[in-house]
Amino acid sequence: MQEYGIGGNEVKTDASEAFADIPQNRTLMAEKLTKDAPVKPEIVHDLQTIEQIFAHFKPNIDIDFEDADGVTRKENLKFGNLGDFGTKGITSQSEFLQDNASQKEEYYKIIKQLKSNKILKTALSDPDAKASLLDALASMIEELKKNK
Repeated sequence: MQEYGIGGNEVKTDASEAFADIPQNRTLMAEKLTKDAPVKPEIVHDLQTIEQIFAHFKPNIDIDFEDADGVTRKENLKFGNLGDFGTKGITSQSEFLQDNASQKEEYYKIIKQLKSNKILKTALSDPDAKASLLDALASMIEELKKNK
């Protein structure tokens, strides 16, 4: 909406104002933040910000994670702000997900090494050298299992 001064002169608006202020006379409605529905709906007054809502309701959820061996691990995730719903927020709370992220990084390092190591590429292209390399790796795995 354009603003006009006396005499009908056009006043240009600042282009950087992309969003209008939200009036203070608004009501914030929040949905269910927990797994179970409340027994009786609760009306809470004077919560002005998202952070206050999170502090009041303390949303959390119990999650069952299953590893590659089929072992189930239960963890509780808590949410204190909207950032906790993102990948970093959830991963930082979960030891299981942190382990998976570390393993993923290690796999990326191995892939990078496989793609850039010319000696390894040459060894893998020669059937005899590849067999020797696989035997060496298998013996190292066995040795690691014994020392575990």
